[in-house]
Amino acid sequence: MGIMKYAPSALANMFKPPVTTSYPYEPAVYPERSRGHIEIEIDECIGCGLCVRCCPSNTLSVDKIKGTWTIDRFDCIACGYCVEKCPKKCLYMKQGYQEPGADKTPVTYTKSPEQLKKDEEQRKALAAKAAAAKAAAEAKKKAEAEAKSKEE
Repeated sequence: MGIMKYAPSALANMFKPPVTTSYPYEPAVYPERSRGHIEIEIDECIGCGLCVRCCPSNTLSVDKIKGTWTIDRFDCIACGYCVEKCPKKCLYMKQGYQEPGADKTPVTYTKSPEQLKKDEEQRKALAAKAAAAKAAAEAKKKAEAEAKSKEE
């Protein structure tokens, strides 16, 4: 009696195409709004650290001097806050999932040597400009003080 209950469904499924996908042979199709995982264009990153400050799971770290950006993918919840807050838009959500690895180590991205050299030159130029502005402000303050003492 129990077999007769499922027989129509079993017979109908024998003549329909399979519902499942043949994943290894065909690429998986992800829904339009799936989050996926976070990727970075590291040479575009300015190292501001906004992504680190807004990450709710504290999975990111940035070192501006070394030019590195690190993510612990096992702690990342793929919320996308870092992508929204990035001022240079160098972070993006890539559809799909990260390839599984053998160990649970954070992934570190490092800038190219050419970009690191360019960033260092930029920092030196900004430091020189700031030092010149500071010296000019001190000279102006000193001149004002001398002018005030001459008036008295």
